Amino acid sequence: MDAQEKSISKPSLWSRDFILITLASLFMSLAFQMLLPIMPVYAENLGGSTTAAGLVVGVFTFSAVIIRPITGRLLDLYGRKGVYLAGLVFFGLCVIAYHWTPGILILLILRFIHGFGWGAASTASSTIATDVTPKSRLGEGMGYFGLTSTLSMAIAPVLGLSILNRYGMGAVFNVSALSVLLCLAIALMIRYQKSEQTPQGNRGSIFEKSAIYPGLIILFLTMSYGAVISFIALYAGQQGINNIGPFFTVYAVALFISRPLFGRLSDQKGYSIAIIPGILAVSVALLILYFAHSLSGFCVAGFVYGLGFGAVQPALMAMAVRDVLPARRGAANGTFFVGFDIGIGVGAITWGAVAEITGYRMIYLLAVLPVVIAFLLYLGKDRLTGQKN
Repeated sequence: MDAQEKSISKPSLWSRDFILITLASLFMSLAFQMLLPIMPVYAENLGGSTTAAGLVVGVFTFSAVIIRPITGRLLDLYGRKGVYLAGLVFFGLCVIAYHWTPGILILLILRFIHGFGWGAASTASSTIATDVTPKSRLGEGMGYFGLTSTLSMAIAPVLGLSILNRYGMGAVFNVSALSVLLCLAIALMIRYQKSEQTPQGNRGSIFEKSAIYPGLIILFLTMSYGAVISFIALYAGQQGINNIGPFFTVYAVALFISRPLFGRLSDQKGYSIAIIPGILAVSVALLILYFAHSLSGFCVAGFVYGLGFGAVQPALMAMAVRDVLPARRGAANGTFFVGFDIGIGVGAITWGAVAEITGYRMIYLLAVLPVVIAFLLYLGKDRLTGQKN
């Protein structure tokens, strides 16, 4: 009887469509993450400066910022399928176009255009995932859904660098494009919810008010993420570490541990049990990176950073979408990921400029500052609302 009551009170998470959107997200993330750590290196190979290396990440994320709220609105008005598939096609075409990049200026322009496809496809993917996840298990569901980016982080950077070293940059672009094609094939099998054009949804802004605060917190948090992901290979090389692949592996292992664990805890105990220790762990990881001189030090930092970021991000995402109308989920996801992308973009450009002056080490000390701001914002949210989340 107890087991039966538990089954009734806890709706199933692993439905057919949840599995399909999770698999599709995995291949999309593989295509994205495969390119992310090598693009700054590619920019330098084309004759770009360290600042330009940061810009190839920054312009990509800023174009994603532009398209995300528009995508959210289109998802709510016209449904998920067409927007998602169009974003994937655009994303894949841009990956193929990297074959014909003659110089740094064209690369920056193409990266800006590419960000539109990524922003549209990833916003649609997250919205579809929230559609097919039971509300009472939203934190847990987003934790598992987020593992797609975790797994891709473990595989894609190492795979991309290995392909680059053995076969050249063109082969990396081909494998990335193939991954997008697999994502598109899976996306065609998903049963999409029809658009719910309610009066509230039709009159709504392209931004969802309830998602602004978690979006602001993630903005400051991902400023540090931009430092870690964009410059870790270059920083490690400066320290005499030629193979930084193990950093991404232990980072991914930590994310695998923390995402579902803290996602489930945030559903049961509230957001603070995931967000507060998670932000503190991110701060500690950045300080470890600042003092690191060996691969083991980098790996310890990667593990701690993975634990922290894996705890915070799903909880903030659940906070952004949990209480919105189904017809406003696209806007809520768009609003949240605008903050996510702005943080990465501002971080990449800022830390690139800092590295130009001080070298790479100092950016990991300075990156603690926006994380502290994120922590204070979250504590301020509790006081402002009088709730304990």
